[in-house]
Amino acid sequence: MFAQQSRTISQLQERIQHIIDTTGGKIGVGVKGMDFKGGFVMNGNSGYPMMSVFKFPLAFAILHKVDQGELKLSQKYHMPKETLDTNTWSPMLKDLPHQDLDITLADLLTYAVSKSDNNACDFLYTRVAGGPGIVNEYLHKAGVKDISIVYTEGEMEKDWALQYKNWCKPAASLQLLQLLYSQKLLSKASNDFLIQIMRELPDWAKRITVLLPPTADLIHKTGASGVNKEGLMAPFNDIGIVTLPNGRHLAISVFMSDFKAPKERGEKAIAAIAKEIWDYYSVNH
Repeated sequence: MFAQQSRTISQLQERIQHIIDTTGGKIGVGVKGMDFKGGFVMNGNSGYPMMSVFKFPLAFAILHKVDQGELKLSQKYHMPKETLDTNTWSPMLKDLPHQDLDITLADLLTYAVSKSDNNACDFLYTRVAGGPGIVNEYLHKAGVKDISIVYTEGEMEKDWALQYKNWCKPAASLQLLQLLYSQKLLSKASNDFLIQIMRELPDWAKRITVLLPPTADLIHKTGASGVNKEGLMAPFNDIGIVTLPNGRHLAISVFMSDFKAPKERGEKAIAAIAKEIWDYYSVNH
């Protein structure tokens, strides 16, 4: 029985490798059972640029401060309009245009995580968390070592090379997802809030579940860069937890780097890899 399952896992990895080879670029994959034993990592020795995936660990660090009594989700922050970047990805500014903002911490986190808002993200990093280095230190103390957070969204937008300094290995992303699932870092209220805002990503961001049944539940965080002069995307990622048909939970992380645009190539690759993983674990667990 064990040998047969090992061969099946090997076949699954061969199918994933075929998708990786035909897509091009660098692709790392991580899989881990959240409430059962099982999983693997492919191409896991490299750190992959995260881009907006780093808004997930940011939320961990902010909500830890809430649990420590340093912050409250209901407290409001003042954001003068002249301090906001109108040229970056910012659904918050589309919802609340041409004005100073007075916005709660809960809403800032929701914009940063659910809608990947860069203004909300950088305000949280610089004005609330104490800087990227503080978040990085918090994660390392929590045992997630193979991750590096150095720069904000604004800094990365000014210099293409900087996004490679904010990196994560696939296994570290699985650690983060396990900490969320097992409620190891946060109170139940804070953990539930984080799960909620990771469940509310818009449909266009659901890369992992594109080829899965419409009922497949997903909590996740995506990340993507623009396209450089050579026509490459630096990262295109999705990490999250899916609920299998039997009710068990499986973390899937796919990090793509330096592949030829357009982003649809990345969407198809992540969806195809996730479908292979889903098909295997739906039968074998």
